[in-house]
This record gives sequence, structure tokens and C-alpha cells, in this order.
Amino acid sequence: QVQLVESGGGLVQAGGSLRLSCAASGRTFSSYAMGWFRQAPGKEREFVAGVTWRGRGTDYADSVKGRFTISRDNAKNTVNLQMNSLKPEDTAVYYCAAGYRRTIEYTTGEYDYWGQGTQVTVSS
Repeated sequence: QVQLVESGGGLVQAGGSLRLSCAASGRTFSSYAMGWFRQAPGKEREFVAGVTWRGRGTDYADSVKGRFTISRDNAKNTVNLQMNSLKPEDTAVYYCAAGYRRTIEYTTGEYDYWGQGTQVTVSS
């Protein structure tokens, strides 16, 4: 079992930065692939970034490549999302997710555990 709690969301001006963190509890954390998803009003929840359980492999949605960076620290049971050059279209609730997989997963159905989400709002 894994419990996830996101933090770090807030209101930021376009072009600014935020750092989201996801704190995980559970002895099996290091065996889970981790991902960040987001959901804007009226939209489906979409993949943003993922990282393998060892932290060496990462991937990103095309819309955030070059701006966002995902990382994990298994010793601290955390996964982070550094968000730079934020745009108004990045506004969404951001969710941390964990899946008992050895590879990055891109769909919500492949993840077993979810945090409650943290709101990110980017103003023009």
C-alpha cells in the first residue's frame, strides 16, 4: 500500500515557476513507477511526466517538454515536479500517482494509487 500527498501548488504569474512535491508512505515506494497527471476544468486527466522506479528514466508530455522536470528521491520517499516557464494553459489540478510497474506508464488506468491533487493556477 502507498499513500500519496501532494503539495506546492498555488497561484503564479505566467513565466514563473513552481515546485510540486509528492510525499509517499509505504515500504514498497522504491518499487513503484511514479507519475504526474493534471486535469483542467472540462478536460480529461492527462499525463504530464513520469519516472521509473530507479529514477533514471523519465518522460514528458509534449506540451511540457523543456519546461518541467520530474525527479524522485527514494531515500526521502518523495517525487517532485519542477515547473518552469509556466503558461496559463498549465492551469489544472495536478495529481501524483504510483503504479507497481517497471516502466513509465502514460494512462491513468495503469496507476494504483493517487494523491488528492494540488491546484496550480497560472495568470496571464
